[in-house]
Amino acid sequence: MAQWIKACNIDDLQPDSGVCALVAGRQVAIFYMPKESTVYALSNYDPFGKANVLSRGLIGDIKGQPVVASPLYKQHFNLQTGVCLEDESVKIPAYAIRIENGSVQVSIPE
Repeated sequence: MAQWIKACNIDDLQPDSGVCALVAGRQVAIFYMPKESTVYALSNYDPFGKANVLSRGLIGDIKGQPVVASPLYKQHFNLQTGVCLEDESVKIPAYAIRIENGSVQVSIPE
């Protein structure tokens, strides 16, 4: 069973950008899109560049899919599923995320 863990406060988020938070010992990239009132949470680890850098990637959309582009080799990861658009056999963890009373909470599976 997954549990909700506070990652940060909503004031810690950067609009239309990513931040990294340590949640239950994992680096989690949190992306905030205020126009859509949406937040996404993915693993911060780029499996191609072998570094924790995804929170520094550029966010946008490709064919209606919200994505982050890795700052290293520019692969795009779907913010909802974690699937790489250029190589669908590669998938990074995507986490459930919510905002409760100004607190950003991430659900990490046990």
